[in-house]
Amino acid sequence: YLINNKLSNRILIVDLDVHQGNGTAEIFQKRPNVYTFSMHGDKNFPFRKEVSNLDVALDDGLGDEEYLTLLNINLAKAFDESKPDFVFYLSGVDVLTTDKLGKLSLSKAGCKERDNIVLHACKNKGLPLQISMGGGYSTDIKDIVDAHCNTYRLAFDLFT
Repeated sequence: YLINNKLSNRILIVDLDVHQGNGTAEIFQKRPNVYTFSMHGDKNFPFRKEVSNLDVALDDGLGDEEYLTLLNINLAKAFDESKPDFVFYLSGVDVLTTDKLGKLSLSKAGCKERDNIVLHACKNKGLPLQISMGGGYSTDIKDIVDAHCNTYRLAFDLFT
């Protein structure tokens, strides 16, 4: 819609749900003005991965420090390669250590810092941003709600 109506020329999709953004990757594979970046569990569903512009496959049990280091490196690469004028951000909270399906080990603080990195990058570049909630399968629903609320609180504080 944005491109078809000349509201955007180059879109970056940042998919940080624990599952690869396979549908997004497949839909936009032949659209050079849409760049897809997915950081996801290597051994998690879907087991047959599509090809994104930038895929970062993560080992089971990966924690805050390693995850955030990889995010900083690869998010910068995604921005450099895509040169976007609009960003879509899928903020999955199935990266939490409490998630029963995710297989990663991010703390709530690590998840919040992940969002902080993405949101500050967009803000610092003056880019409009759309945020969507992603997966979350923690046993305690409070963990899911808290993590999603942290994303939107941070966006509110940063952009208002």
